[in-house]
Amino acid sequence: MTIVEPDADGLRRAVELLRRESVVAFPTETVYGLGAHAFSARAVAEVYRLKNRPSWNPLIVHVANVAAARALAHEWPEAANELAAQFWPGPLTLVVERAKHLPQLGAPTLTIAIRVPAHEVALKLLEASGLPLAAPSANRSEGISPTTAGHVLRSLPEVPLVLDGGPASWGIESTVLDLTTPTPTLLRPGALALRPLREVTGAIALPDAVGDGTARPSPGMSRRHYAPKATVLLVDDVKSVDRDGLAAPVAVLSYETAGDYDAAEVLSADPREYAADLYAALHRLDDAGVGTIIVQAPPDTEDWLAVRDRLVRAAR
Repeated sequence: MTIVEPDADGLRRAVELLRRESVVAFPTETVYGLGAHAFSARAVAEVYRLKNRPSWNPLIVHVANVAAARALAHEWPEAANELAAQFWPGPLTLVVERAKHLPQLGAPTLTIAIRVPAHEVALKLLEASGLPLAAPSANRSEGISPTTAGHVLRSLPEVPLVLDGGPASWGIESTVLDLTTPTPTLLRPGALALRPLREVTGAIALPDAVGDGTARPSPGMSRRHYAPKATVLLVDDVKSVDRDGLAAPVAVLSYETAGDYDAAEVLSADPREYAADLYAALHRLDDAGVGTIIVQAPPDTEDWLAVRDRLVRAAR
């Protein structure tokens, strides 16, 4: 693997690899993505192989602008126009009916998940390549998503090239909204909160449970996901946990006080700031070799919905 600056030469090398149906890791404002030509069977197969990703888990397609997104849709509802105008480029993925002419690659579905990322490097890569890029998080399946180029290197050393755009600013994946249902349906809570979305769409429904092994319209719906190597315990009060029998060293992840533990990460009590450092903190604890991470459960409020979703899946 080579980590390169996203200058003219780095972008040229990345585009050459993508056009040869290889893969490239690149930064977005959410997490680092493992990019591949979204409609190349060879390139998409390489994404699934490198990540050891289940075939039923679909991919999000990243495009440079709204026009490119519309070209991938069979129908482009008015709600998509309004949401794109408000939130693109940005951490919002829209699920719409896929265009009939598109090849069926990856997980079999009649829909397609699309977004325009809000990162200068990602947009430059999309524009320079002229390709729609499937780009799941650049890490092994079920593992912690990468928010730096170094995280990619440690998780997927076989990736030929990583464009280093520095730490991801949001640090958590995009919100995924399904527009093919009568009421827009939240498939994955993410960086963009529900409140501003409701101001555009009105009511937003929550999805029915989908079991692993079943095709679904969005990534991030698996029972276990976003998990470190260490065992994660999600608790209301870290001080009351009986540590006997827990794999050592034992660490704590909290937004208040840490207490007496072998290692600790104390993050912000602001949900946006907490989310931005969550994966990086889990990476730091994994790198420290801890055996158990006791996580203080965040408040059960809508502002913390995405963070709670990631922690619940990491703890399973």
